[in-house]
Amino acid sequence: MSDTSFKISVGEALTAEQITAQASKPTDAVARYALRLGDDALVLAQRLGWWIARAPELEEDIALGNIALDQLGHARSFLSYAALAWDKTEDDLAYFRDEHEFTNVQLVEQPNGDFAHAIARQFIVAHFQFELYRRLTGSSNDMLAAIAAKAVKEVDYHRDHATQWVLRLALGTEESRRRMIAGLGVMWPYVEELFEDDELVTSLGDAAVPPSTLREDFDRAVGAVLAEAELDVPQGFVARGGGRRGVHTEFLGPLLAEMQVLARAHPEATW
Repeated sequence: MSDTSFKISVGEALTAEQITAQASKPTDAVARYALRLGDDALVLAQRLGWWIARAPELEEDIALGNIALDQLGHARSFLSYAALAWDKTEDDLAYFRDEHEFTNVQLVEQPNGDFAHAIARQFIVAHFQFELYRRLTGSSNDMLAAIAAKAVKEVDYHRDHATQWVLRLALGTEESRRRMIAGLGVMWPYVEELFEDDELVTSLGDAAVPPSTLREDFDRAVGAVLAEAELDVPQGFVARGGGRRGVHTEFLGPLLAEMQVLARAHPEATW
């Protein structure tokens, strides 16, 4: 059953403002599902934005900045929709929740490290999001389908960008290869959490996408790239996860403190 009261064309580029003005209130379960997708994108956007003026070349400043803005746009759409269920705004959800209230996966909060670490994280996330949004375009919830239809086009570019960097670093110099292997080793323990199903997703039926159904396509796509890069899929330690339940690593708190400080210091300010 759709939670929207107006006709949405698949792929229509709805803005956060249009969602707030036009969409009907989602159920609590749909809102919590949208919230977790928005949290993933918001935290990743914050991590990627750090690279502006720090990337190894000027073109990457622009590329990573644009990817961060894409992720921020996805976050705004999902959070604006979720906020309707609780009579809040996207800003309320972004700036006035505490660490344990965020439901993002732990992978997106991992620190940037060096450039190869950031590329490893982005490579994993982009492939996951591409498979997720591709399937979510078929959601029985028109709003989720519309947001996903726009997002998947942008994430397809993110996936290609990260893939090209994995190949460039892995097949480059001995040092760049060493760093790429190290980056994958640091980020890979957080892969398992991406594909965990839970009661929320199950309860939503065909409105949501069970993460476990994405694993086969993810493994095939990522495995092909790693094979071309002459890299092995990392093995060993698997992180406990828990991000969807508000259990996070020590890295999320400082990130949120930086992101939220201005809004919390001046909660009624307009710009």
